[in-house]
Amino acid sequence: MALKNYALMALAGLVLLFTGCSKDTIEEYNKPAMYWYTKIVEQVSNGDLEKADGYYSSLQGEHIGSPLLPEATMILALAHMQHEEYLLSEHFLDEYIKRYATPNEKEDAEFLKIKAKYKALPHPRRDQVLIDDAIAQGEAFKQNYPNSMYYEVVNTMLVRLYLAQFVLNEEISDLYDRLDKPKSAQFYREVNPQPWIALDELDRAEAPWYRAWFEGDGTQSWYGFIVPDTQSVVSRNSIKEEDANETVAPKVEAVQEEVKVDDNSSWYDFLNPFSETQEIQEEQKEEDDGSSWYDILNPFATKGEK
Repeated sequence: MALKNYALMALAGLVLLFTGCSKDTIEEYNKPAMYWYTKIVEQVSNGDLEKADGYYSSLQGEHIGSPLLPEATMILALAHMQHEEYLLSEHFLDEYIKRYATPNEKEDAEFLKIKAKYKALPHPRRDQVLIDDAIAQGEAFKQNYPNSMYYEVVNTMLVRLYLAQFVLNEEISDLYDRLDKPKSAQFYREVNPQPWIALDELDRAEAPWYRAWFEGDGTQSWYGFIVPDTQSVVSRNSIKEEDANETVAPKVEAVQEEVKVDDNSSWYDFLNPFSETQEIQEEQKEEDDGSSWYDILNPFATKGEK
């Protein structure tokens, strides 16, 4: 009896489990725009942005011309930025700018887009392309909106981005110096076009101790004292300019001398009983009298006849 009760309880639990899961998997469709908009706001309030994005797709698919779409798009853009999902925030801002923004609203959306890209750079050393894109967008914003209320904010972000770019190029130059690559180091130092940045007065950002162990401070590696003072693996096979004329010419002359000395003989001739060098062939020609080695076995052969 007890076993039967346990079996019934287990069966009831399974039924409740599957029915509870099935409620979340029911596909909803053919709903009014306000229904989807309410679901989006509800899920954003709960912090479940994945479900909110799904409801947004339903709203956009079923009600392409709904006046609720612009507001829902901006809500999701701000929500993703708040949750530090900057790429998704930039995606919704692009959607808003292309499809819904008026000329007055476009300025605000462009500023938020630059802000999202700027906030996506917690570690400038790890994304050089993102820094360049953020600088390009910031400069474009200043040209398109010279009288914007966000002008000075964007200018402040640009100053910090230029500093990050300058320091990153300097760290790359220091790395090439350690790898014995002077041309590459000089190239990255010439890339920095900002004359207003004084390297001596610039304080580099300090990485936390748990990242400094692996990244260093940008000027040297923490394991530098272990590496011997020799050319690195990357550059040990490279030819320096001052050594090019001294090393290439003697090698060419040595090769030419070897070609002249060559007498058509091979290094393995002493192992081959059937091979003969030129000297041996000349001696045999002088001593050859028309006889064969087996003449000693031929009683009718006469040496030197015919």
